[in-house]
Amino acid sequence: MAKHSFFFGAVAVVALIVAVALPAVQAQSPAPAPEPASDGTSIDQGIAYVLMLVALVLTYVIHPLEASPYKLF
Repeated sequence: MAKHSFFFGAVAVVALIVAVALPAVQAQSPAPAPEPASDGTSIDQGIAYVLMLVALVLTYVIHPLEASPYKLF
């Protein structure tokens, strides 16, 4: 009975070593680094949107004061 226990232990140790060592043989190289998240064009587009919003607000603030019969300010 002790012989079977030793054999089972030896097989378990060999199986553990094989299970740990074999995936390392087929390891893949790491993936290349991703591209930068933001380039200059997205920053320029954000600035353009802010400037257009400022122009729109100024248009509606300045022109209704001249043309509207209501006194807003």
